[in-house]
Amino acid sequence: MVQFGSAKTILGELIGPEVAYFSSRGPSSLTPSILKPDITAPGVNILASWSPSVALSSAMGSVNFKIDSGTSMSCPHISGVAALLKSMHPNWSPAAVKSAMVTTANVRDEYGFEMVSEAAPYKQANPFDYGGGHVDPNRAAHPGLVYDMRPSDYVRFLCSMGYNNSAIASMVQQHTPCQHSPKSQLNLNVPSITIPELRGKLSVSRTVTNVGPVTSKYRARVEAPPGVNVTVNPSLLTFNSTVNRLTFKVAFQAKLKVQGRYTFGSLTWEDGTHTVRIPLVVRTMINRFYVNA
Repeated sequence: MVQFGSAKTILGELIGPEVAYFSSRGPSSLTPSILKPDITAPGVNILASWSPSVALSSAMGSVNFKIDSGTSMSCPHISGVAALLKSMHPNWSPAAVKSAMVTTANVRDEYGFEMVSEAAPYKQANPFDYGGGHVDPNRAAHPGLVYDMRPSDYVRFLCSMGYNNSAIASMVQQHTPCQHSPKSQLNLNVPSITIPELRGKLSVSRTVTNVGPVTSKYRARVEAPPGVNVTVNPSLLTFNSTVNRLTFKVAFQAKLKVQGRYTFGSLTWEDGTHTVRIPLVVRTMINRFYVNA
């Protein structure tokens, strides 16, 4: 059954935000189980400072400002938001700052429609286009929950990447023997869950830290990727003065045993005030080869 909603005509205005055609897309070829990109920010036709020692043209001569586009424009936006968050929350780790931005980002445009991606033709954008969404600094300042990480989490990730003990020791400046786990990348506590090869059933874990009201309850709301059953346990998280960090498991099960494409969903924790959303990215696999890069 197909249902069509009411149409809305918009004249003389540009709809935004939307993902620029030149913006890098996922999935990550190096670590497919880690969602990339992480987030999007304003990066098209940005008025930015410019070195007067570099002339734009012989006719214009030296200028102090220039309209420009690209990562060089979006990165300063994200860096600035991160700096503001760190000034507001000086005890937050880099992972907590990143989580606050990703979990509060917008995936809809200013009219409430799904964000689109510039292409030929235009298409509805997905996490491989925008990661967690378009940054919202005001919401990021009060995320409610954060997906934080400790140094040991990064060490386990480096181990899963195949680095030996001596290489890791040179990076972290201490001897850290690797404890290999087949799911160490999937369980890295990033604010997203990406499963590039789902065969039957699989369960991953995440841990959230309460940075909002000391006493609060969050309920899970799942939008499962098409073709996949998703279960969260526990589906209710209760925080108080003695419990500010809780772990939950997310179980995935493919509905059909088919060689599938990537499909997308989300997991959101809500307490009535805060909305903490992470993307779910899943591809069911029968044969071990990649056809959907």
